[in-house]
Amino acid sequence: MVANCSNVMNKARQPPPGVMPKGRPPSASSLDAISPVQIDPLAGMASLSIGGSAAPHTQSMQGFPPNLGSAFSTPQSPAKAFPPLSTPNQTTAFSGIGGLSSQLPVGGLGTSSLTGIGTGALGLPAVNNDPFVQRKLGTSGLNQPTFQQSKMKPSDLSQVWPEANQHFSKEIDDEANSYFQRIYNHPPHPTMSVDEVLEMLQRFKDSTIKREREVFNCMLRNLFEEYRFFPQYPDKELHITACLFGGIIEKGLVTYMALGLALRYVLEALRKPFGSKMYYFGIAALDRFKNRLKDYPQYCQHLASISHFMQFPHHLQEYIEYGQQSRDPPVKMQGSITTPGSIALAQAQAQAQVPAKAPLAGQVSTMVTTSTTTTVAKTVTVTRPTGVSFKKDVPPSINTTNIDTLLVATDQTERIVEPPENIQEKIAFIFNNLSQSNMTQKVEELKETVKEEFMPWVSQYLVMKRVSIEPNFHSLYSNFLDTLKNPEFNKMVLNETYRNIKVLLTSDKAAANFSDRSLLKNLGHWLGMITLAKNKPILHTDLDVKSLLLEAYVKGQQELLYVVPFVAKVLESSIRSVVFRPPNPWTMAIMNVLAELHQEHDLKLNLKFEIEVLCKNLALDINELKPGNLLKDKDRLKNLDEQLSAPKKDVKQPEELPPITTTTTSTTPATSTTCTATVPPQPQYSYHDINVYSLAGLAPHITLNPTIPLFQAHPQLKQCVRQAIERAVQELVHPVVDRSIKIAMTTCEQIVRKDFALDSEESRMRIAAHHMMRNLTAGMAMITCREPLLMSISTNLKNSFASALRTASPQQREMMDQAAAQLAQDNCELACCFIQKTAVEKAGPEMDKRLATEFELRKHARQEGRRYCDPVVLTYQAERMPEQIRLKVGGVDPKQLAVYEEFARNVPGFLPTNDLSQPTGFLAQPMKAVEGLLDATSGADADLLLRYRECHLLVLKALQDGRAYGSPWCNKQITRCLIECRDEYKYNVEAVELLIRNHLVNMQQYDLHLAQSMENGLNYMAVAFAMQLVKILLVDERSVAHVTEADLFHTIETLMRINAHSRGNAPEGLPQLMEVVRSNYEAMIDRAHGGPNFMMHSGISQASEYDDPPGLREKAEYLLREWVNLYHSAAAGRDSTKAFSAFVGQMHQQGILKTDDLITRFFRLCTEMCVEISYRAQAEQQHNPAANPTMIRAKCYHNLDAFVRLIALLVKHSGEATNTVTKINLLNKVLGIVVGVLLQDHDVRQSEFQQLPYHRIFIMLLLELNAPEHVLETINFQTLTAFCNTFHILRPTKAPGFVYAWLELISHRIFIARMLAHTPQQKGWPMYAQLLIDLFKYLAPFLRNVELTKPMQILYKGTLRVLLVLLHDFPEFLCDYHYGFCDVIPPNCIQLRNLILSAFPRNMRLPDPFTPNLKVDMLSEINIAPRILTNFTGVMPPQFKKDLDSYLKTRSPVTFLSDLRSNLQVSNEPGNRYNLQLINALVLYVGTQAIAHIHNKGSTPSMSTITHSAHMDIFQNLAVDLDTEGRYLFLNAIANQLRYPNSHTHYFSCTMLYLFAEANTEAIQEQITRVLLERLIVNRPHPWGLLITFIELIKNPAFKFWNHEFVHCAPEIEKLFQSVAQCCMGQKQAQQVMEGTGAS
Repeated sequence: MVANCSNVMNKARQPPPGVMPKGRPPSASSLDAISPVQIDPLAGMASLSIGGSAAPHTQSMQGFPPNLGSAFSTPQSPAKAFPPLSTPNQTTAFSGIGGLSSQLPVGGLGTSSLTGIGTGALGLPAVNNDPFVQRKLGTSGLNQPTFQQSKMKPSDLSQVWPEANQHFSKEIDDEANSYFQRIYNHPPHPTMSVDEVLEMLQRFKDSTIKREREVFNCMLRNLFEEYRFFPQYPDKELHITACLFGGIIEKGLVTYMALGLALRYVLEALRKPFGSKMYYFGIAALDRFKNRLKDYPQYCQHLASISHFMQFPHHLQEYIEYGQQSRDPPVKMQGSITTPGSIALAQAQAQAQVPAKAPLAGQVSTMVTTSTTTTVAKTVTVTRPTGVSFKKDVPPSINTTNIDTLLVATDQTERIVEPPENIQEKIAFIFNNLSQSNMTQKVEELKETVKEEFMPWVSQYLVMKRVSIEPNFHSLYSNFLDTLKNPEFNKMVLNETYRNIKVLLTSDKAAANFSDRSLLKNLGHWLGMITLAKNKPILHTDLDVKSLLLEAYVKGQQELLYVVPFVAKVLESSIRSVVFRPPNPWTMAIMNVLAELHQEHDLKLNLKFEIEVLCKNLALDINELKPGNLLKDKDRLKNLDEQLSAPKKDVKQPEELPPITTTTTSTTPATSTTCTATVPPQPQYSYHDINVYSLAGLAPHITLNPTIPLFQAHPQLKQCVRQAIERAVQELVHPVVDRSIKIAMTTCEQIVRKDFALDSEESRMRIAAHHMMRNLTAGMAMITCREPLLMSISTNLKNSFASALRTASPQQREMMDQAAAQLAQDNCELACCFIQKTAVEKAGPEMDKRLATEFELRKHARQEGRRYCDPVVLTYQAERMPEQIRLKVGGVDPKQLAVYEEFARNVPGFLPTNDLSQPTGFLAQPMKAVEGLLDATSGADADLLLRYRECHLLVLKALQDGRAYGSPWCNKQITRCLIECRDEYKYNVEAVELLIRNHLVNMQQYDLHLAQSMENGLNYMAVAFAMQLVKILLVDERSVAHVTEADLFHTIETLMRINAHSRGNAPEGLPQLMEVVRSNYEAMIDRAHGGPNFMMHSGISQASEYDDPPGLREKAEYLLREWVNLYHSAAAGRDSTKAFSAFVGQMHQQGILKTDDLITRFFRLCTEMCVEISYRAQAEQQHNPAANPTMIRAKCYHNLDAFVRLIALLVKHSGEATNTVTKINLLNKVLGIVVGVLLQDHDVRQSEFQQLPYHRIFIMLLLELNAPEHVLETINFQTLTAFCNTFHILRPTKAPGFVYAWLELISHRIFIARMLAHTPQQKGWPMYAQLLIDLFKYLAPFLRNVELTKPMQILYKGTLRVLLVLLHDFPEFLCDYHYGFCDVIPPNCIQLRNLILSAFPRNMRLPDPFTPNLKVDMLSEINIAPRILTNFTGVMPPQFKKDLDSYLKTRSPVTFLSDLRSNLQVSNEPGNRYNLQLINALVLYVGTQAIAHIHNKGSTPSMSTITHSAHMDIFQNLAVDLDTEGRYLFLNAIANQLRYPNSHTHYFSCTMLYLFAEANTEAIQEQITRVLLERLIVNRPHPWGLLITFIELIKNPAFKFWNHEFVHCAPEIEKLFQSVAQCCMGQKQAQQVMEGTGAS
C-alpha cells in the first residue's frame, strides 16, 4: 500500500518512442501546470493492498511478458514529483529522457515499438542455445580477444536503447574494450578498479565531447550484449563484472528502459538456483546497488517473492524488506557477501606483487562489498577508508568463520613467491590428507614437491587457510612442524602467526564480527602450541600480553571481547610446558591481571566464564590468585604502546575513567548496530512505572532540570522537550522492537523447548518463556537503541530550539547545545525504557504463537488422560546426558526454574522486582475488580449479586475515566486480565457480557484471544463459552447494540471452521447457531482473511484507536483544509484530477503515505473532522433558529463532498487500471473506517446523534463510484458488495439512530437499480434481500406489539413504499425471497405480507380468479415449482430433520407425530410459545416433499391425490393437536404459500380446503376462515392464490361454508361475509350461493 502511494506523482505518461516531452516540468504545487494526463491510473498505488492479497507479484514478472510488468516503479527518487530533466543540452532521444522519473505504464510498452522485451527480440537466448560462439577463458583472467561481443545485429538492443543503434567505429570499439581489459588485468599490466571505471563512465556520459559519449554508449552496449556469456566467466571475473553491473545501477548511469533491463538481468540471475554461479553474480550486483533499492519498491516485492529469498545475505534481506516500503533500513545492517568470486578476487589481490596504493576517497577497500583495488597494509594497522560510504561487514551467520579480514589485509612487504598452480594444488592435497599415521610420508612429499623459495608461501597458506579456521587440527599441524624439522620454516610460520594476529587485533571492532573473534582465538591457541607448549617464550617485542589486556580494558567492552578469549587460549598451552606452567612468574603475572579483570562487576559474563575455564585448565583457584592494581595504573597507561587499533577518540585520563568504558569505534555511529556509549547507567524505573499504551505515557516521567541556563533565559522552550523525546522514540520504536524480537525469539524458543521438553504443564512452559523473552528482548532493545536515542533526542532538541530562537547569538547557541546534551542524557533512560517495554509487550503474544503447537500437544495429552513428554528428547537425554544435567520426566528442576525466575526479577534496564507475576501498585486494581466480577457466582442472592457487580463496575469505570487512566489504557488492562486469568474464572458469560456491555473490553484483542483459545475445537470449555457469547451478543440482540459481527469476526470464523470440520461431532447446538449466524451474515460475501470483508472489519476496529502519533491530527487537518480549497478552486480540472495530482504530492511531503497505518489514521481523522464540522454547523442552527437550513446544509456539504471526491479518486487511481484487488481493498478499508466512526459516535452521543454527515458521505460515494466510467464498471459488483456489507453492519438493530438515513440509502434508485437490475446473474439479489430482512427484523417488535409512535409510523410508511416500488419494478425478486421475508414479518402484519405475496413474474398473465368455473388444475403454470432462494431447512435441528425424513418415507419413528408439538414449542409464554421459523420451515418442506411424491406417482396435486399420505398425516396432526396459537401460526404458514399460479400454490390451496373439509371441530374451520378472511379485508393487493382458495371455499357446496355457526354468530360478522362474497363473486352469484346453501 505504502510503497506505491509514493509513486502517485511519478506516473508521467510515456511519450511515443523517439518523442521527447517538451517544456519545463511542473511543480507539485502549481495546479494549472499539471495536466490530468499525469495521474493516469496511480500505478503508484499498485501494491496498495492494505494488507490484502494484491495480484501475485510473480505472475506479472515471470519471464517478463511484453510489457515488462510494472516491476521497476521509479528509476529516480520517488520523493520528487517531477525531477528536472538531467541535461538539457543532450541531443539524443534517450539521454534526454534519462532524468525523468518514469513509471512504465500498463500497456505502454506492449503497444509501442518496445514489444520485443522478453520475447527474444533482445537477442538474449540461453547460453547453451548458442553453439556458434566458442568462449575459452583462462583462469588468469580474460584475455583481450576473449571479451568478444556476441554476434548480434546492432539493432537488437536499439528498441530499449536508442544509442545502441548507432554504429561505432573500430577505434571507439577498441578503446571501450581496452577499459574492460584493465578491470580484469593483473599487474604489471595496466589496471583500473571498478570504482575508477564507474567514475570515468559518469564523466563520459555527461561529457560535451562526442567521442567520450560514444565510448560510454559502446561500453554499456558491449556489457549488456555480453550478459548471456556471463555463466561461462571464471568466478573472479564474474564477481568483478557483477560489481561493475551493480555500480552502473547504483550510480544511475542507465535510466528508463535500459535501467529496466539491467534490473531485470539482476533479478533473472537471483532467480537461478541458490549457490549457482549466476546467483552469486546477482548477489554481488545487488549488494553494490542496495542503497538504491528504496527507489524501486515493486522491484523489491519481486525480489522478496524469489523462492530462496530467505537464503540471501541477512543485510540484503533487510534492505529488500524495507525497500518494499520505499525506506532504507533504520539501522543500516552491515553484512558481508562471500561468493566464490569474491574469495578468488581477494586471493588474487593478496598475491598481487605491487606496492599498496591508498584507496580513493569514498572507495570501499574491503573485498566484501565491492571489488575495488584492495588496500594493502604495510604496517600493523590496516589503512581504513573514511567517509560514510564505508561499511564494515559482518558475516551473515555465526556458524561461518570468514577469513576475509586476513585475506584482505595480507602484508605485502615481503614479496612472497607464489608456486605454480599445480604445485599449489599438490600442497592443498597434502594438507587435506594429512593424519598422524601418514605424517612422515606427507612430510617427505612436501619436501620433494616444494622448493625452498616457495616455503614462505606454504607458511602463509598453513597459517591463514588451515590453522586459523581448523582449531581441531592444531596438534596435527604442530606435529607436522616437528616432523619437518626445518627451523627456518618454523620461524616463517611463527612470524606469519604474529602477522595475522596483529591484523586481527588492529581490525575494526565497531561491528560485532564473530568471525574475526573466532580467528583470533584459533590463532591464540596455535601460538600457545608452537611457543609455550614447546618451552619457547612469547617475546615482549612480538606480543606484550599484559599491556594488551590493559589497553583493551581502557578501550572498552568490544576490545575485551577480542582480547580476553585470545589471551586465555594462548595461556592454555602453558600447562603442557615444563617452563611456563604455573607458578611460572610470567604466566602468574598475566593470570593476576585476568583475576583483576574478573573482579570488575560490569565485565560480560562470557568473559568471566573464559577466565574461570582457563583457571580450571591450569588447575588454579581463581580466589587464590593475587589481583594487582595494574588496570588502574595511570603511569603505565601513559607509556602504553598501542597494539589494538587506535580509538577514534582520545583515551581519557585514567582518573576520569569509570571502571570500564567503551568509546565509539565507528566513523559513523548511526550505522553501528552495537551500543557504543559508556556503560549503561543505573536503572531508574520499575517495569510497571511506564505506560506504553501511547506516547503520552512518557510525559509524566520527563526530567527537566530547572538549573539549565537556557530555560532560565527562555522558559518558553520547555515545551519543545516533550515533542523532541516523543519524536525520537517514535522514529526508533518500530525498527528496534522488530529487530529485538526477531533476535530474542529464536534463542528463547529453542532453549525453552529444550528445557521443558519433558514437562507436561504448558502453563509453566509459557511463564518461563515469557520471563526469558522479556529479559532477552529488553536487553536486546536496550543495547540497540540507547546510542541512537541519545543522538536523536539531542538533534531534535537542537532543531526545535533553533527554530524557536531564529536569530540566536553564538552564546545562545552554546547554551542550546549544552541544554540539548544534558536533556538528552537525563531522558535517554526513560525513552530507552519506553522502547524496551514496548518490545516486551509485543514479544509475549509472539512467543505464544511460536509455542502454540507445544501448548496444544500438552493440552491434548491431558484430555486423553496421559502425561505428555517428547519421546525423542527423552531417548536423547537418557542415552547421552550425564545424570547431573539430565532432564527428568515431569516438572522442571527447581534449580532450572530459578534461572527463569531470575530472568523475571532482573529485566535489563529496569529496577529489580521480587513480584514475578502481578503488576505492582495501582495497576493491580483492574485485575482485582475483574477477577472479583468473574468470581461472582450466580447462585448467590440476586439483589446482593447485583450490588456486588455494580460496585466492581464502579471501580473499573473510575479507572476508565479520562482523569484517571483513560479508556484505551484501562480497556487494554481489563482485556489482559480477562485473557490471563485462570480457567475457572475465565468462562463466566454473564460477567464478560457485563464488561462488554459497559465498553470495558478491547473487542479486537479479546476476539483474537477467544478464537485462539478454542484450539480448533480441542478446548470444549472455550468453544461452549464462545457459542454462548455469540448467541448473547449477536443472535439474541440483547442490550449490547454496539457489538457487531466485526467485533467477533475471528471467533465466528473459528466456530464455523469447527462446525465444518467436526463431521457430525460438533458441540451440541453449534450447527444451529452457525446456521442462524450464517443466515444473518453469509449473504455478505467472503470472510477470507485479507479479503475485502477483512479489510472492512479491520477498518471498523481501527476507527476506535486514538493513539495517534504526535502532530498527525494537525497534519491531517492541514491536508483536509488544503484539499477542500483545491477541490472548490476553479483550477481543479475535470473531476478534480488536477487538484488530485497536486494534492497527492502534498500527502507525500507530509509523510501520510508512508505506511498503511498512517493512511488508515488519516482517513479516520478526516472522517472525524468532517463530522465535527457538521455538528458545529447544526449546533449553530439550534442557537440561531432564523438561520437558513439550506445554507447550513450547504456548509456541511462543502467539506463532506470534497472528502468523498478524494476517497473516490484514490479508489479509482489506486493500483493499475487492471488491478481491482487494490481498489476494492482500499474502498472497504475506508468504508470500514466511516462505519467505525459512526458506531462510536452513535454510542457516545446517543440521542444527540446526527445522521446527516454519514448519510452524505455514503450517498455521494455511492453516486461517485457508480458513475459510467470503465474503471468503475469493472469493479462495480465488488463496490456494491462493499456498500451492502456496510449497510448490513449499520442495520437498524445496531444503529437505530441512523435508521432513516439507512432506509433512504438502501431505497435509493441508483442502489436498487444497480443491485437488482444491472448486476448480471442476479448476484446482487441475496445481498439486497438480507438488507430488507434487517429492516423487517427491526420493525418486527414494534409491529408485533402495535407500538407505532410517530417515528415508527414514518419508518413503516417508508418500508411500504420501498415494497411497492419492488412489487412494481422487481416482482420476481419478491417472488424468489418471499419465504425469507415472511419468516421475519410478525403474523399480525397482514398488509405488509400481502404486498410480498402478491408479486408474480412479469412474463406471466394471471387468469382472473373471479372467472366462473375456472379450472385451476388445467392452467399451464400450475405444475411448475416456484424458485425459493432461502435455505429454509437450515433452521431444522439435524435429529428433527432426520426423524422427519424417516417418517415421510416409512412412517417411523411412530412417536414422531406425538412428539411434534413439543418439538415446535419453546416456552409457555403466550404469544411466544412456538418456534415460528421451525413451523414455517416444516410446512414448506413437507409440502415440497408431498408434491414431489405425487409427481413421482405420475399424478398432480388435487383434493383426491393429496390425501392418505404421511405428509397429510403431519398436517392433520398439527391442525388437531396444536392449541389456538400454534394452529394460527401453522395455518398462516400454509397461507404464505398461496401466491401466483404454481405447484406450491395449488398444493397448499388444496391442503387448506382439505383441512377445512376434514376438520373434526368447527374451531379449526373457524380459524382457517379467519386466516383467509383477515388477508382479504385489508386494502389491495391480494394474492391470487388466496382469492381462488377463498372463492372455492365459499362457492363449493361440498364445504357447506354458509352452514357454519361462526358465519352467522353476529349481524356485523354476517354482513362482513356477505360483502366479501359479493366482492369475490359478484352480487348475483354470491346471493345464489348463500341462499342455495341456506336452502339445502
